[in-house]
Amino acid sequence: MSSNAPVEPRHTALDALHRSLGATMTDFAGWDMPLRYGSERDEHLAVRTRAGLFDLSHMGEITVTGPQADALLDFALVGNIGGVKPGRARYTMICRADGGILDDLIVYRLAETTYMVVANASNAQTVLDALVERAAGFDAEVRDDRDAYALLAIQGPESPGILKSLTDADLDGLKYYAGLPGTVAGVPALIARTGYTGEDGFELFVAPADAEKLWQALTDAGTPVGLVPCGLSCRDTLRLEAGMPLYGHELSTALTPFDAGLGRVVKFEKEGNFVGREALTEAAARAESQPPRVLVGLIAEGRRVPRAGYPVVADGKVVGEVTSGAPSPTLGKPIAMAYVDAAHSAPGSPGVGVDIRGSHEPYEVVALPFYKRQK
Repeated sequence: MSSNAPVEPRHTALDALHRSLGATMTDFAGWDMPLRYGSERDEHLAVRTRAGLFDLSHMGEITVTGPQADALLDFALVGNIGGVKPGRARYTMICRADGGILDDLIVYRLAETTYMVVANASNAQTVLDALVERAAGFDAEVRDDRDAYALLAIQGPESPGILKSLTDADLDGLKYYAGLPGTVAGVPALIARTGYTGEDGFELFVAPADAEKLWQALTDAGTPVGLVPCGLSCRDTLRLEAGMPLYGHELSTALTPFDAGLGRVVKFEKEGNFVGREALTEAAARAESQPPRVLVGLIAEGRRVPRAGYPVVADGKVVGEVTSGAPSPTLGKPIAMAYVDAAHSAPGSPGVGVDIRGSHEPYEVVALPFYKRQK
């Protein structure tokens, strides 16, 4: 068999259901995923004003367990993971020895000696391999649990009410960046509250065999208040409006957390060594003396949409690069995130534009995020 033979994309447990709903499917990180079901603008606005239901089963779940699980994760990741209380979650990163970002992660502490690391689909194997390698010498086990979970997310202002109608779990007591075991519509689930849309909402980690039953129950409970199924396309515009980074766009191995303006996730004060400590110490000092490019928001004055890789220009010079761009359904204008030289990063910086195929289109520099929900 030729090594050039196409690799069949992986399918989530909800694949047949997405197709029955008429979803436009796309290959994303080796998975066949729903891009949209109808209008991505309608899906986006449903999440902002009512609720949306997502299949995120392509995300990579890795379980780390054992007496030294906390010590392993403190060594392998840049965050203080041993300091996370059971039932809570933390946003963190895994870096190379040179400080480059391998992935951004959410780590849940499920019990005293059990953690779940959730990696981006495109990096799940890389993260798994790195954790296995870094586990040498620790009394801890790293387990690939990607096939053990389906992941559904319900996001939007109506989502707490919808979920409350299906569970007796204490949702009111569930803080942001926390998780608790419960039963939703008769299905055992880990109920988490993190989100990637700028709205309140929940993630439900369940057995793949239970995914369809749970999707149907959420749909039945949510349809009367305007819940709709949502694809990856509106997920991207929602996270862009909320100023949330996406690996491969705002984050990469070419950047350290300090280059990305996320140096706060690096916890130098934790005990012991961790992978990348030396390089990141230098990166932190460099960021103090020579400020790196700054991640800013750009709002178009015209209608042309900037895309990743387009140059940001000022005074006839290239001063940055667009990392993500799209029409914003909430603002009604094209928006972008971009890394720009510190001298042009202040909100309202004059003369900033984006070179769109040779035409310099004017843009307003704004602080991120573009959108913040009313509490």
